[in-house]
Order: sequence, then structure tokens, then C-alpha cells
Amino acid sequence: MAVHVVFQRLRPDAVIPRPMTAGAAGMDLTAALDAPVVLAPGARAAVGTGLAMALPLGHEGQVRPRSGLARSHGVTVLNAPGTIDADYRGELIVLLINLGGEPVTIAGGQRIAQLVVAPVASVTVAEVDALPDTARGAGGFGSTGS
Repeated sequence: MAVHVVFQRLRPDAVIPRPMTAGAAGMDLTAALDAPVVLAPGARAAVGTGLAMALPLGHEGQVRPRSGLARSHGVTVLNAPGTIDADYRGELIVLLINLGGEPVTIAGGQRIAQLVVAPVASVTVAEVDALPDTARGAGGFGSTGS
């Protein structure tokens, strides 16, 4: 089932993402910069894409790392996956962090992340005095084994 997503260029060098193969789950997001950004080891930066988009209600955009950038340079998406809500209309910004040992330069036109569009459930919220019991209960952080 295809989901229709529309993009708006906020600057002329912005690259409209698209699936690169028929089976691709994600679409590459590209940096749109006035000047290169140098990420020192441990540094982070908010990198603009020069794009805004409109997602259909009931969907989100997930911003995920690019495996090649992570493998080759240790650069990943800081809040992976970042969430883009269906009602957000601002610029798509990617929060990058350099977990590698060397400085990395991010240039305009460079593919920096992937965008995956996924359905999300509509949620209603209620407060209760007690939650239903489960076999696991409140066990977490390794409670089912290491």
C-alpha cells in the first residue's frame, strides 16, 4: 500500500527524497547547508535538509541513521529514530552525533539519514487506580534473563 507524502523545498539545493529501489523501506535525507559542518569526536549538530513535508494523518516519519555513515565514520542520528508528526510543517532537521574518533565533515548534498514513513495507532488515554496484572509485572532491564 503506497502512502502519499508531499515535500516542499525551502531552499533550491534541497533534494526531494525517494525510494532508491522497489524494496527500499527508507528514503535518504540530504544535507542542505550554506557551509560544511565539521563534527568533532563526540560533537553533535542539527543539520537542515531544506525540506518540509506533509504526512497523511495516522502516519509518522522516522528519521534513522544511514548504515554507511555509521560504519565508515561513526556518525549516527542522536535521537534515533527521530519522530516527525503528521501535523509538523517545519524544516526537517537531522540531529547528528559523531561517535567516531576522528572529525567528520558533513557537506551540502551529502546523504545524512533515512526517512521511513510508518503508520501509528490513534491513542486514547485514561487514568486508573491499578493496572491489570501480567506474568512479568514490573520486571524490566534484564528481568527475563541476560
